[in-house]
Amino acid sequence: MPKPASSAPGAIDLPCFSVEMTASLPALRNFARGLCRQRDMADDLVQETMIRAWASRHTFLPGSKFRPWLFTILRNQFYTALRKRNRQVIWEPEAAERILVQQPEQEDGLHVADIELAIGQLPQRQREMLMLIASAGLSYEEAAIVADCKIGTVKSRINRGRAAFRVIMDGAEAPR
Repeated sequence: MPKPASSAPGAIDLPCFSVEMTASLPALRNFARGLCRQRDMADDLVQETMIRAWASRHTFLPGSKFRPWLFTILRNQFYTALRKRNRQVIWEPEAAERILVQQPEQEDGLHVADIELAIGQLPQRQREMLMLIASAGLSYEEAAIVADCKIGTVKSRINRGRAAFRVIMDGAEAPR
């Protein structure tokens, strides 16, 4: 009797793949929000990441680390979106004023807003590393895979990012 397709070498167990994707959603969402600093844009980015990961599931190598693979897809999609946005035409100020909506501010969100503002003042690479390690819960090795750099670079960016974050939270400007 022939073996089922799922037991072929290099085949992916789709239920496990789906479970891994679902389990990674909160961490992906946190990382995307740290990169985009806009909730709607971050949710769109995560959704696009899930679509691309599912469409590319045949390229995932069983036995390799799944979360860094997903975070790499998300990170690449973010930078692709940035490049596209730079080529888009800017709206007229009158049109922008008509469609902007003021979000309600809640007292509980004040401290979170201060943290988001401080993180937003960090240089992109430091912010990215802090979001990968602190928010997404990746290890230094996994973050190095996602950012395509060495572990020493990850540690350096984390150290400088934490120091700059403390300075900002104490009321000074971020060192560049």
